[in-house]
Amino acid sequence: MSPATIHPTTGERIPQLVILIGIQASGKTSFYREHFLGSHVRISLDLLRTRNREMAFLSLCLETRMDTVVDNTNPTAIERARYIAPAKAAGFHVHGFYFQSRVSDALARNAQRQGDARIPDVGVLGCAKRLELPSRAESFDQLSYVTMVPISGFQIQEWNDGL
Repeated sequence: MSPATIHPTTGERIPQLVILIGIQASGKTSFYREHFLGSHVRISLDLLRTRNREMAFLSLCLETRMDTVVDNTNPTAIERARYIAPAKAAGFHVHGFYFQSRVSDALARNAQRQGDARIPDVGVLGCAKRLELPSRAESFDQLSYVTMVPISGFQIQEWNDGL
C-alpha cells in the first residue's frame, strides 16, 4: 500500500500501525484484504473476541515490530488512543484510514451478510452515532480518507481537515 517509512538518520525501516476507522459494512475488512493482506498482521476484535487478547496480540506485534492493521470500527478518539499511544511509544508510524459511508448504504451491505457476519442494524446505527472524525491531534503520522467506488473498489485521498 504505502512505501515503507525510513528513519531519516539511521536509515532503518520504521514499522507501521494502520488503524481503520468507520462503521460496520463500510469496507474496512475488504480494504485490508486488498491492500494489506500480504504485508500486515490483522488485529480484529471480531477474531480475538476479548480486549485482553487483542491487547496481548497488539503488544506482541509492537514488540516484534510487525506491520499491523487494527480492523475494528474505532469510532472515537478515546478508542483509537488505546492503539496509537503504545504504537507511538514503540516507534511505529501510525496511519489512520477513515471510511466514509452513508448509513443507508452500510445497512444495505450489512443485510447481504450471512450468519455471524451480519451485525444487528441497531449496532450499525449506534456506531454511526458515536463516530468521530479522526484528527491529526490524535498523533496520527498520516491520515487518509477512503470511499468505496463501484468498479475500482476504493478511492484513497490524503486527509483534509475541511472534509
